[in-house]
Amino acid sequence: MSVSAESAVGHDELAVLKLLALEGGLEGDVKISCSRLADRLEASNQTASRRLQRLEASDLLERDTVSDGQWVAVTDAGERALHAEYEDYRRIFESDPEVELEGTVTSGMGEGRHYISLSGYKRQFAERLGYEPFPGTLNVDLREDSVRRRSAMASLEPVSIDGWEDEDRTYGPAVCHPAIVETADGERYEEAHIIAPERTHHDEDQLEVIAPEKLREEIDLEDGDRVTVTVGDRR
Repeated sequence: MSVSAESAVGHDELAVLKLLALEGGLEGDVKISCSRLADRLEASNQTASRRLQRLEASDLLERDTVSDGQWVAVTDAGERALHAEYEDYRRIFESDPEVELEGTVTSGMGEGRHYISLSGYKRQFAERLGYEPFPGTLNVDLREDSVRRRSAMASLEPVSIDGWEDEDRTYGPAVCHPAIVETADGERYEEAHIIAPERTHHDEDQLEVIAPEKLREEIDLEDGDRVTVTVGDRR
């Protein structure tokens, strides 16, 4: 989603997206006219039309205009936006918001080991997470439904890791979220964290998990094993 498209979508457009989802727009195409939508919004036809256009331009909605209305469907990106709104309300009404993600363990490229071992990050991990991580990450390939649900993490308060530089290069900031890793057999590791670059839309289908100990050994994990990662607010 482009910056300009993202900025065009506000609470009014998300209210329209919610109405369309309630009409069945998450399951497939639903037919609606601007006049009917305007009545629901207590707004003009032109206003209803503009909001649909902004949702479409932001890739949150697909539209096909016909003579007596239009067929619309909420996209995967639209569903993620609604999930994020849902998690905001959970934070208001529930005392302990969490996001549960499921996937399978996979081998990474080894980059996590290098970056986690850098002194500028290690110092901050010790100060802000309370430990120096094992030099390596547990990589988890997320299921498709968990990829969509991952956007709800935006409503959780992270632990920020600042960017820094040395004589050779600059290293970017990152965010960490407390996480519990549970195996299919019910073994749990409760002192882990999700780590990710502070600003990225890439690799949303993968999680990188850090912990004080080697998770593969502590809870007996191998490539292909199913795990559930429960992510919460900073502690």
